[in-house]
Amino acid sequence: MAIDVVDQVLDLCPGQPVYVYHDIVHNTHVVSRFKGRGVRFVEDVDLVPDGAIVVFSAHGIPPRVRQRARDRGLRVIDATCPLVTKVHNEAIRYARLGYQILLVGHKDHQEVIGTSGEAPDATQVVETPEDIPDLHIDDPTKIVYLTQTTLSTDDAAIIIDALKNAFPGIKAPPSEDICYATTNRQHAVRALAPMCDLTLVVGSTNSSNSKRLTEISATAGTPGKLIDDASHIDHAWFASSDDTVLITAGASAPEDLVADVCRTLLERYGGEIRSCDVFEENVYFAPPVGLKQIMRDQGIDPKSRMIRVTKPDVTEAKYGAVALTISVPADTQSS
Repeated sequence: MAIDVVDQVLDLCPGQPVYVYHDIVHNTHVVSRFKGRGVRFVEDVDLVPDGAIVVFSAHGIPPRVRQRARDRGLRVIDATCPLVTKVHNEAIRYARLGYQILLVGHKDHQEVIGTSGEAPDATQVVETPEDIPDLHIDDPTKIVYLTQTTLSTDDAAIIIDALKNAFPGIKAPPSEDICYATTNRQHAVRALAPMCDLTLVVGSTNSSNSKRLTEISATAGTPGKLIDDASHIDHAWFASSDDTVLITAGASAPEDLVADVCRTLLERYGGEIRSCDVFEENVYFAPPVGLKQIMRDQGIDPKSRMIRVTKPDVTEAKYGAVALTISVPADTQSS
């Protein structure tokens, strides 16, 4: 979603300087392409000129950054993932109710920094079960756990189970915090990796959800390799041209990079593409408020520019072959 937001800002505001606070998503190609189109990335909103457009990244921000942008009179467009915003709102609500919040995630990740910033006095970050004995709990009946949205569901479950063992009265969030795109990809890798000889994950090394996919594949018994693009393929990974390769991608990897990986392998080894429908994704997101205002100022109905996330169209021109679509049985998905 956040990538589409920046695309639309550039389309609607040609010639105007556009700033993005932090990498819009954790993918080097996405950031590099936007830089090539004139977008300027900053780690401090004080580096944005007064009155200029600033887009907040998909990972969310702490309130102090948002307030500083308001104080500076910046034109703010908040591209925070709606699922991250949900976790932020949960943190605010539980803190107001007097709960201590145990945030399961990586403390240096931008998303965790943003969520913690919503309730800094009430929040403690839990990265591993080993952190639990060092937690400072005032009332074990008034604690709740929340999670970073891009965690491995397996890793999160281990930590959450340990928290429940240590604090039987701990409260769970009202609904799953880990994002649907992350969860769907993880379930798909669990289901499909055992059928394959190698898993290639298209994504960047600073992408938490991409790295988790390689780990899940390895846990399933199939080596997983993280590649930024087709140029990072090491052909020594393939034992023969008969290998079956699972190709997946991090949630923010551009689809053309996935297509290029498929095309590169087909051109060298031959074979076919099988598109395995493990989960159906067809989700619409409304543009953020700041972007809606720009649209209205230009006489554009924001409803006409909803952001859609759906499966790619695998064509021979883009991917090197037309895909044979296979539906994975439900019992395979849960294995």
